[in-house]
Amino acid sequence: MIGFRGNSILGSMPPVVKNLIMINVLMYLITAITGSFMYENFALFYFKSPFFKPYQLVTHMFMHGGFTHILFNMYTLFIFGCVLERVWGSRKFLFYYFVTGIGAALLHMGVMWLQLRGYIADLNAGDMYAQVNIQSLLTTPTVGASGAIYGLLLAYGMLFPDNIMQLIFPPVALKAKWFVIIFGALELLLGLSGRGGDVAHFAHLGGMIFGFFLILYWKKNNRMYY
Repeated sequence: MIGFRGNSILGSMPPVVKNLIMINVLMYLITAITGSFMYENFALFYFKSPFFKPYQLVTHMFMHGGFTHILFNMYTLFIFGCVLERVWGSRKFLFYYFVTGIGAALLHMGVMWLQLRGYIADLNAGDMYAQVNIQSLLTTPTVGASGAIYGLLLAYGMLFPDNIMQLIFPPVALKAKWFVIIFGALELLLGLSGRGGDVAHFAHLGGMIFGFFLILYWKKNNRMYY
């Protein structure tokens, strides 16, 4: 086992963030080697799909669809996760991470349920192409930690609303609370418009929504920091 000491990036990370990143990278490498096996077993499928397994609600959070996907998510996990874990402590941070990630998956499932109802109605009305849409919905996997990542963004914006955040591209600096509002609005608009391609925009929103209500609960019960 390799030890990390001093001021190295990995050695300076709090334990949960460090282990989450390491597990995600490991899963990405295994997926690159084994290919479809990992997607068929550990990606998230709609609950009526023959490929669905309950544990996929968790395992899909550790899988990604490509290098850019995992790079963005792990970079964001590092930036926001390190701050939040040091503020909340490892146990509360890990709990929040899984609540938002699983919550994102549940909202995504709810949206898929609505889509499926629409496809079935189209099929009953004589639209034969609807069968293709139904088959695609049942066999398309969902992967990524993005729901939990958006939950972390929401938490940072609620805990540090006036902190200035700087985007690399475009080079815009805004208070954290405005970034959260803008990102949330964009996800809602893209999700409703259907122009987001293969991106699960409502899963991103789900992470933010579950995070929002969990933080409100903690605040109401004076449990935010212990």
